[in-house]
Amino acid sequence: MTPPATPADTQLSAPDQPPLSAAILLRAYEQSHEAILVTSGDNLIVAANGAFCRLSGYTAAELIGHNPRMLAAGRTSPEFYATMWSALRSKDFWEGEIWNKRKDGTTYPRWLKIAVLRNADGSVQSHVANFTDISASKEVAERLAYLAYHDPLTNLPNRLAFESQLAQSLRICERENHQLALMLIDLDNFKNINDTLGHQVGDELLQKVALRLRECVRSSDLVARIGGDEFVVVLPEIESPLTAARVASKIQSQLADNYRIGEHVLYATPSIGISLFPIDGADPGTLLRNADTAMYHAKSAGRNNHQFYTARMNEAAGERLQMENELRQAISAIAPGHSEFSVHFQPQIQTATGRVIGLEALLRWNSPSFGSVPPLRFITIAEETGLIQPLGDWVIWETCRLIRNFKQHGIENIRIAINISAQQLRHENLLLLVRGALACYDLAPEDIEFEVTESTAMENPETTLSILDQLSAMGILLAIDDFGTGYSSLAYLKHLPIQRLKLDRSFVKDIETDANDAAICTATIALGHSLGLELVAEGVETDMQRAFLARLGCDTLQGFLYSKPMPFDETLAYLKAEKVSG
Repeated sequence: MTPPATPADTQLSAPDQPPLSAAILLRAYEQSHEAILVTSGDNLIVAANGAFCRLSGYTAAELIGHNPRMLAAGRTSPEFYATMWSALRSKDFWEGEIWNKRKDGTTYPRWLKIAVLRNADGSVQSHVANFTDISASKEVAERLAYLAYHDPLTNLPNRLAFESQLAQSLRICERENHQLALMLIDLDNFKNINDTLGHQVGDELLQKVALRLRECVRSSDLVARIGGDEFVVVLPEIESPLTAARVASKIQSQLADNYRIGEHVLYATPSIGISLFPIDGADPGTLLRNADTAMYHAKSAGRNNHQFYTARMNEAAGERLQMENELRQAISAIAPGHSEFSVHFQPQIQTATGRVIGLEALLRWNSPSFGSVPPLRFITIAEETGLIQPLGDWVIWETCRLIRNFKQHGIENIRIAINISAQQLRHENLLLLVRGALACYDLAPEDIEFEVTESTAMENPETTLSILDQLSAMGILLAIDDFGTGYSSLAYLKHLPIQRLKLDRSFVKDIETDANDAAICTATIALGHSLGLELVAEGVETDMQRAFLARLGCDTLQGFLYSKPMPFDETLAYLKAEKVSG
C-alpha cells in the first residue's frame, strides 16, 4: 500500500535541500506513531498506515475501497459532519474531536485533522487524515471533572455539586410553586470514634452511612457529603413538612442501627436539622445556615433526633456562639488563683449511718457576660467543641488541690468523685495526668473516685475496658454515673472494673408515685448487689424518697435533702459541723 503521489508543485523539503525521495516519504508514512488514513477525491479509503490499523483493529485490506463512515461510532450528528465538510471545501483543513468504532465494536474518542490535497486544476485529489487517540487524556479529564464535584471517599456529590444542584432545584420549586426540605445531618460522637479507632475505621463508617442515606430517599432526592461527618439531604417537591419529618425519622432509624467494621461494633446516631423552602429561606446559603441552627438545637435536645428550624432558634444560635467564644477565652485565661471556673462539692451520705462518706466534685462557671451558667448548658458546648478536654483536665488538678486543702484542715477519709468525659477517657495522657496530680498534692489513689457515664462506657467497650483496668490497677475507685439512661446491661457492666452504680435522678424523682420508676430502682439495686456493686442514688430530695431507698437497701444517698452543691469554704464548714475528720 502506498500513499498517493505528492503533487509536483508541493515542496516537501527545504529550498536549499534536494527533494525528499518517495522511499523516504513512504518510510515516514509507515513508521509514524500517528494514525494516518488517506481517501480519494470521492472519499473512498486508498491507504491506511500501521498505526491506524493498530488503533482501529482493521487490516489495510479490510479498509481500502470503503467509505470512512464504516468507522463512525454513531455518536456524531449530521449537522456536525455538515460543518466539517463545509470547512474542508472552503479552507482545505478541519480538526476536531470525533468518536470512532473499532472492529470489535468498542468506541473511542480521537482528535482528527484532515487536510485536502488538490490537483493542479483545483479538483480534490485526496484527503489525508491524522488521528490521535485521546481516550487516556479524556478519561483523565472526566475523572478530574468527577472529582471536582464528588467526594472521593463516599462518591456522593460534594459541597460544590450540592450548592449547584440545590440552586437548580430551588429555581424549579419557585417556578412551579413547590416546597423543598433541606436536612443537615451530623453524626453524634463521630470524633471519638475517629480519634480512638483511627481514620481508617472512621472512613469506613462514613462510607456505610452514605450507603444507608441513599437507601432512605428517592433516586430524585439529593444526598451529599459537605465535609467531615456532615451530610445533607435535599427533598424537592415535598407535599408538606410532614413528608420531611417521615424521611428524617426513617434516616434516624437506619443510621442509629449498629455498624460492624472489622472487629468493632459501632454506633453513630444522627442529629438532624431541617429547613424548608420557602418559609425558612429562598437561597442555598440561608437554607443551609438555618438547617445548621436546627441541627444544633437537635444536639442540645439530647441528640439522635430531628428538629425543624424556627425563627427563635437564630437568637439561641447567636447566644450559643457567644457563649462558646467566652468559654474558650475563660479556659485560655485560667491561671493559679484566677479563674472563672470553680469546683463545688455535694455530700454523699451513707444510708445506714447518716454520716458523710464522700463528696462529688461539680464544675461551675461564673461568666462575666452570662452570670452563673447552668452546667448542662456550658458542658454540652464544651463536649461538642472539644473544650471538655482541657476543662476536664483542670477539674482533676483543681480537685486534687482542694483535697489537699481539706486534709490540711483535718478532713480525712473523704473520697471525692470526679466526672470524666468520653474525650478524657480516650486521651492517651489521662493516666499520666492522674499520676502527676496525685503526686503533686501528695494524695493516694484512694482519695479520688472517677465517675463515667453509662453512654461513655458503651461507646467503645474495648478501649474503655483497657483504660478503666489501668485506673483500677492504680487503686482508683470507679463508678458508672446516670445508670439506667443508656442502653447497657448489668451483664456487660460486670466485665468492667467498677465498684459503684449511681441511679439516675430521673428514676428517683418519681419513685413514690411512678410504679415503673420504683420497679427499675428495686431491680437495679438488687441486681447491682448481686454483682457486688455499691448503689448510690442521686437526686434524693424528700424523706419519703430516703425511706423508700433505704428499704430497698440502697447504700449511699445524694441530693438536696442533705445539701446542695457548695463551694470549698461552705463544704469545709459543713464537714466540720458533721464532725468528719480523721
